[in-house]
Amino acid sequence: MSLFGAMNIAGSGLMLHRTWLDAVSDNIANVNTVRPTSGNAFQARYVVAQSRGNGTGVDVGGIQLGSAQGRLIHDPSNPMADAQGYVRAPDIDLGDQMTQLIMSQRGYQANLATVERAQAAYQQAIGLGR
Repeated sequence: MSLFGAMNIAGSGLMLHRTWLDAVSDNIANVNTVRPTSGNAFQARYVVAQSRGNGTGVDVGGIQLGSAQGRLIHDPSNPMADAQGYVRAPDIDLGDQMTQLIMSQRGYQANLATVERAQAAYQQAIGLGR
């Protein structure tokens, strides 16, 4: 594999993990978002990775959405509560999202380290030619 091939593969991984980080941060930011029971709950976003094939990298294959049903919470003091005192909250597990955050950060860091090492190797190869 050439240095440029390694940089391209790691670069595709960077883009995938950045999208994953964005989705997880959006989910965490909205974990306590409530809506009236007449509407849908905030839907968590889940990134689907897809191989490019032939070992050339990865792409975002799509974004899957979580449940629009969410869960009902009894909060009669909330101005959005229905007549029975319920509001709709997203069905997001904060512990799972924190795990996803750590995994996406580590993947991003690993791909960034690969790009940096490939750049350093390429610069050294250019230096040998002088």
